[in-house]
Amino acid sequence: MNEMIKELTTMFSFENVKWDAVWEATYETLYMTVVATAFTFIFGIILGIILFLASKSEVKASKPVYGVTAFLVNLFRAIPFIILIILLIPFTKVLMGTIMGPNGAIPALIIGSAPFYARLVEIGLKEIDKGVIEAAESMGAGTWTIIWKVLLPESMPALISGITVTAIMLVGSTAIAGVIGAGGLGNLAYMVGFTRNQSDVTLVATIVILIIVFIIQIAGDFFSKAVDKR
Repeated sequence: MNEMIKELTTMFSFENVKWDAVWEATYETLYMTVVATAFTFIFGIILGIILFLASKSEVKASKPVYGVTAFLVNLFRAIPFIILIILLIPFTKVLMGTIMGPNGAIPALIIGSAPFYARLVEIGLKEIDKGVIEAAESMGAGTWTIIWKVLLPESMPALISGITVTAIMLVGSTAIAGVIGAGGLGNLAYMVGFTRNQSDVTLVATIVILIIVFIIQIAGDFFSKAVDKR
């Protein structure tokens, strides 16, 4: 009982917390999250649109396109993130020039999350009223016009909700990446909090991560409601 009280006292004393290190770790986590989310949004929408159009098209060539795209999406979604980081080490080193620090984690973050978001985009596009798409087609709208004027505007609430979920997932992924040297709050919680038995550092890192997640969720809900025409 005394040991438990002592541990709790140490945890909430914050005597081991170096706030400059916390701010630096927070910046690294935000940097990885923002950059990875931005690229995930772009690549995920592209992949999601390909999946949606290829699944609806009656052209024979669309079936292999859908098959290959769906296979790649399912493949990278199935690989655990920490294993994906290890598998991508040669690619990351060539692309980023390093496998350490925030930049070293970004390729794995994007490749790991873009397929997940692509499926959310596909689901969002499938929820669009078919009558709206058919009306645009009957007026002679081409594929690009339908994408820009119908698919993206009509599915925007779902796209924002999806990227919100993905961004929150990315915050967790940055913490995992931090354990193997990517920096950020995950690195701080493990390398300082866990390995040095400084539970107050781990607690602070956890609180900051939770704050980031709550802010992302609140912002996502706000923008999703703002663009919802229903």
